[in-house]
Amino acid sequence: MKSATTQLAAHLAGETTTLATCWKVTRKDGLVLGFTDHDQDLTMGGLLYQASTGYTRSAIHAIADLSVDNLDIESALNSDTLDAADLRAGLWDGAEVQISLVNWGDPSQGIILLKRGTIGQVELKDNVFKAELRGLTQALSQQIVELYTPDCRADLGDSRCKVNLAALTVTGAVTATADRYGFTDSSRIEANSYWNGGLVIWSSGENAGRRMEVATFSNGVFTLFLPMPGVIVVGDSYSLQPGCDKTLATCRDRFANLLNFRGEPYVPGTDQTLQYPDSK
Repeated sequence: MKSATTQLAAHLAGETTTLATCWKVTRKDGLVLGFTDHDQDLTMGGLLYQASTGYTRSAIHAIADLSVDNLDIESALNSDTLDAADLRAGLWDGAEVQISLVNWGDPSQGIILLKRGTIGQVELKDNVFKAELRGLTQALSQQIVELYTPDCRADLGDSRCKVNLAALTVTGAVTATADRYGFTDSSRIEANSYWNGGLVIWSSGENAGRRMEVATFSNGVFTLFLPMPGVIVVGDSYSLQPGCDKTLATCRDRFANLLNFRGEPYVPGTDQTLQYPDSK
């Protein structure tokens, strides 16, 4: 059941209404932005809801059970608020979204909260982006318990792994590049595949502050899993953390961290448990 102030409820009961919807986005980096489908900017609670960008959405529906209720939001890209580079860099991933109904003729009447959720999958095409808004019940579909696995369930350097990443992190600079997918650092003389699965954190250039996983490393050439949002140029500096394939052999031989291995490599798999004797 939706709640509304007395003034807004009276407006809704009138013969004519002046209604608009607004969506408020709170990114994980703390940036708060507002957008509206009205033809003029609106200000509520000290936040400016911009009409220049605007947005369209799929139908909002509410359900009584715990099934996932998602919807899509589509908007034009605007360099001042909705930047393609920020979307590609994942700055909007997991952002909290609140969609509300408001009387644009008198925003002081308050709002009716229509939907809350977080931004999931984002698609970019030309000058338009489309984002999936995941409802609050989406979290209930996530796995919250651990399963027996042959591979380690900890992440390299976290509180369970306990490997000191700072001691293994190196720095460098780009000596050659061809595109946003990769670069070369001729000073890197480690064995091929040594940095596979590692994490590049850029400290200068267009990608400063952003990070990306390494897909392959060979003879000083890095190939990234995804392209960087900004252009990589010669001289861009970075720090580089090693990766881990989460196998017992890597934990033991490369990191000497077997005591903190969080997997069960010797637990029989499904094939073993389903075997039975036959006459052959």
